Amino acid sequence: MDVRAVLRDIEIAAQQQGWTVETFGRQGEFDLIALHRAPVSFPSRQSPDRIYLSAGIHGDEPAGPLAALRLLQENHWPPNAELWFCPCLNPAGFVSNRRENPEGKDLNRDYRHLETAEVRAHIAWLERQPRFDVYLCLHEDWESHGFYLYEQNPDGKPSLAETMIEAVQKVCPIDPSEVIEDRLAKGGIIRPNLDPNTRPQWAEAFYLIMNKSRLGCTLEAPSDFPLPVRVNALVAGVDAALKSFPPVRV
Repeated sequence: MDVRAVLRDIEIAAQQQGWTVETFGRQGEFDLIALHRAPVSFPSRQSPDRIYLSAGIHGDEPAGPLAALRLLQENHWPPNAELWFCPCLNPAGFVSNRRENPEGKDLNRDYRHLETAEVRAHIAWLERQPRFDVYLCLHEDWESHGFYLYEQNPDGKPSLAETMIEAVQKVCPIDPSEVIEDRLAKGGIIRPNLDPNTRPQWAEAFYLIMNKSRLGCTLEAPSDFPLPVRVNALVAGVDAALKSFPPVRV
């Protein structure tokens, strides 16, 4: 993936669709950017749905930033939502096609100890934002047999997971495994029952569930599948979540 071209196109698409672009940090030659879009319309006596998305924290997972670009270009955002989007959290990683940052650190394991400048800058930016109603983190998995997702939902809120799986399976196979990443799975959905405080390292999703939101999903596209399939899977999952948010308890 030509990360410089993708980031350029992301900024162009965002500005054309009315998003603001903020630089919250640097990583070598790259700006670390966050996008924000105010709600187009919502009833004056209600608050907008606040939705956070991120992609590109691992430099060997190109489907996330490419899905971010597609989502911005297609512009199917719900009009009553306020959105924040960090479309590429590790741009330098894509230059060398490596998971880690240039110092060899996995950024998605550093949200507890904050050893990397990139994660410190990201958290400083997150702390300036309001709480989110839901988060969606876009990833790939090199070992999966199809698409799957993690859902963090400690308060038992209405789930988005099944809706997302239903949409994704139209464009990408779902991982049928009963155990994925050493965790029980059913129909491509992992609902980990764990306390992040017991974990020595935190992914971005752990930080978010402990500090910024009480509902969120990490979407995992299968890296062994063709890149267009992976991008389609992530876009379909996000689109389904946005169309059905807030979900209704059944």
